[in-house]
Amino acid sequence: MAAAAAVVAESLAGYRARAARAVLEQVVLPGEELLLPEQEDGEGPGGTGERPLRLNAGARSRGRVVCGPGLRRCGDRLLVTKCGRLRHKEPGSGSGGGVYWVDSQQKRVGDLIYGQFVVANKDMEPEMVCIDSCGRACGMGVIGQDGLLFKVTLGLIRRLLAPDCEILQEVGKLYPLEIVFGMNGRIWVKAKTIQQTLILANILEACEHMTADQRKQIFSRLAES
Repeated sequence: MAAAAAVVAESLAGYRARAARAVLEQVVLPGEELLLPEQEDGEGPGGTGERPLRLNAGARSRGRVVCGPGLRRCGDRLLVTKCGRLRHKEPGSGSGGGVYWVDSQQKRVGDLIYGQFVVANKDMEPEMVCIDSCGRACGMGVIGQDGLLFKVTLGLIRRLLAPDCEILQEVGKLYPLEIVFGMNGRIWVKAKTIQQTLILANILEACEHMTADQRKQIFSRLAES
């Protein structure tokens, strides 16, 4: 079973449900909860969690919401079960509701995904997820187009993931950065500028063949410049 660790990562899904209308045509991840229009007033962004008293409740839209592929009803919310872009089709009557579904065919070849394998057996088809055991993203998902991805040996990955790794401590003092290590030998790093990103990637690749003294000399030289 393979695992991955992130030193700095920003949660993509968060812990609060988002309004379905606000994320149309955007990528949603398994485990996210989406609010339907009738729940947005009380539970949407800035909501207090209490539903307001409606004086015209009888005039409320009776549109029926249908869950398509990648979604299922969870109480009065929609639960995302598949990664992809959220789509919506209005009913022909225009009375509200309609069909929501997740279009997983919109994922582009080459997208960089940070996740973990729940099945990694030579006799079984591998299964990768972007949620934890509680069904939350917790920083996993599509990382983005910025940054640099490169490959190193698994030995270096284990060294970098070790507690109190000196290399990471020294790298962190050079520039503000985001970095992700994968147990498949891949490293993704992103700094403030492209030049800083390239410098960090070159340092990490070269650290495997340098002694501690050589490393300190390089870091001190970069800190002075």
